[in-house]
Amino acid sequence: MSALEAVIDGVGDRIDGLVAGHRAGHGLARAFYQDADIYRRDMERVFRRHWHCIAHESVIPNANDFEVFRIDTEQVIVTRGADDSIHAVLNVCRHRGAEVCTKQKGNARVFVCPYHAWTYGNDGSLKAARLMPKDFKREDHGLKTLNVRVVEGLIFISFAEQPLDFSEVENLLHATCGQYGWASAKVAHRETYPVAANWKLAVENYVECYHCGPAHPEYSQTHALEQPLHMIEALNEAMEARTCALGIEVGSGNHWQTSREGREAIHAFRYALYDGVQSGSEDGKAVAPLMGRFTDFDGGVTSIHLGGTTFLVCYPDHGMIYRFIPKTAESCEMELIWLVDGKAEEGRDYDLAKLTWLWKVTTEEDKAIIEHTARGVQSHYFVPGPIAPMEQNELRYIEWYLDEISRP
Repeated sequence: MSALEAVIDGVGDRIDGLVAGHRAGHGLARAFYQDADIYRRDMERVFRRHWHCIAHESVIPNANDFEVFRIDTEQVIVTRGADDSIHAVLNVCRHRGAEVCTKQKGNARVFVCPYHAWTYGNDGSLKAARLMPKDFKREDHGLKTLNVRVVEGLIFISFAEQPLDFSEVENLLHATCGQYGWASAKVAHRETYPVAANWKLAVENYVECYHCGPAHPEYSQTHALEQPLHMIEALNEAMEARTCALGIEVGSGNHWQTSREGREAIHAFRYALYDGVQSGSEDGKAVAPLMGRFTDFDGGVTSIHLGGTTFLVCYPDHGMIYRFIPKTAESCEMELIWLVDGKAEEGRDYDLAKLTWLWKVTTEEDKAIIEHTARGVQSHYFVPGPIAPMEQNELRYIEWYLDEISRP
């Protein structure tokens, strides 16, 4: 074994030791939120192995439209070809590694590397490489392409050479987002929130509502999830009855398996809004036209957790995509994407300020509490406490995460 291999093996042993030392039913230890080696393991085992929702396809509506997305050190160009197909390629020239696309978004049939003018089609194929020898094979030097799936208007990418099976995810998205008409939706607004915290602190905060009462008074006025599930059973039953009366059956299901089983993880569940509340807004009233199969409001919400980084919220009149984007071991971003019916027009059918109010307020509060936590867990004396019953989704997430980063 070489010296480098010994160092790498030692790092692996140390991480495995931290995983093995995790106390069941408790939060993660301090190192999981700060350690650079664990962060690199996260990138290897979670981000380069799983599927991620990167956008709604309405952000690139026309042939040859493109946008660049950044995750950790990677830059992904998402493009729409002349044949309407969607591609995802890495923004790394196959010659010397320069960025071939230097704009954030636009419309282009080709990308020309600014370094040596290698020219790529927007599907990643190499079209020209000036002054290269006659035996040079352009077909061997296209941009690195990523796996892409488009389901109900959502663009998913995977960095893996052999991606996890997506069939259960696809079926459940049809049964959930499909009922809300997301395939024909459009993006009304996008906002990115930089967070001075490890990405897991942000995700863990999102998946539990134990903090909703203390931290989110606005959300808690309209969303019954701020209470324990056993206390809102009657509200949930009434919600389901209203949905059925509309002739709609919204799917739910728990397929939260690990990648060891070769399938992507997804969990979809429904919960009620309080009586008289139609949608997620400041006053609980509708903020946009009804979507999909909904002809009236059912007073409910459908929530979807997908893989390690993608979270979706469906109301009858609008939708939310919540993306968690790692930047460094101690920083990340949260991107929020608001969806409305594709035919809705701002100013006529919806007021953007009213549409975005609740989740802007809630996310600003989340950013603050996550950063409070990030500073607190820096303490040498921090010891994670027990997970509360209302944090059952966080407990599931932690157990899933630890299995993902464990060495086979």
